[in-house]
Amino acid sequence: MSTHIGAAAGDIAPTVLMPGDPLRARWIAETFLDDARCYTEVRGMLGYTGTWHGKPVSVQGSGMGQPSLAIYATELFAEYDVQSVVRVGSCGALTERLAVRDVVIASAACTDSSMNRHRFHGYDYAPVADFGLLRAAYDAAVEQGVEPHVGLIFSSDSFYSPRVELMAPMVEHGVLAVEMEASALYTLAAKHGRRALAICTVSDHIVTGEETTAAEREQTFGAMVDIALTAALA
Repeated sequence: MSTHIGAAAGDIAPTVLMPGDPLRARWIAETFLDDARCYTEVRGMLGYTGTWHGKPVSVQGSGMGQPSLAIYATELFAEYDVQSVVRVGSCGALTERLAVRDVVIASAACTDSSMNRHRFHGYDYAPVADFGLLRAAYDAAVEQGVEPHVGLIFSSDSFYSPRVELMAPMVEHGVLAVEMEASALYTLAAKHGRRALAICTVSDHIVTGEETTAAEREQTFGAMVDIALTAALA
C-alpha cells in the first residue's frame, strides 16, 4: 500500500485519467464511468475505478503543481503498475492562435521548474508525450468534431507569476499555453517506461483576458474527457 494513495493491490486500472482537482475526478467518475467506486480518500485526493465501454479505467486527482503530481504519478507507476496516464486539465492561452474552450494536446512540455535540472545534473531534458496516445487523441478529437491544437505547452511553478513578460521568448518559439503539471508527468512516464499525455482545455486567455464560466468549463471539459478516454482505451 502506497504512502499517499493508500489503495490495495488491484484497485487501480492500468489506464488512469488524472485531473488536478480531486472533485473533478469524482465528477468524471460519476459522469463517464460505470460501476465507479472510490479506492482512496487519503488527504482528500480522491481516486475512482470503474469501466468505460466495458474497459477498466481509473481517475485519480493529482493536486496542483509538479511536486504534487510527481507524488501520485510515481506511486501509480512504481507501486500500482499503471501503464498509461492522461492528464485532463485546464490551461491558459499564451497566443491569439488559441481561443477559450479550445483543446490543446501537448506534444512536449517546457518548464521553469528546477526538478529536472536536479534530476539531470543541470542538463536540459525535453519531456515529450507518448506518440501513440497523442495520435489517438488527435484522431478522437477530429472524429468528435473538435479541432485540437497540438504543440508545446509550458509547465509553470507559479500560478501568479510576478514576471509574465518572461514568457514572451517561449511564445516566440511556439509555446501555446501554460499549465502546471505536464513536464513532471512526461518525465516520470519516461523514467518508468510508461505512456503519458496531457490534454488541456483553455479556461482563460492570458493575452485577451477572456475567461470561461463554470458551466462552459464543465461542458468543454466533458468533450476533453471523451477524447482522453477514447485515446487511452483505444
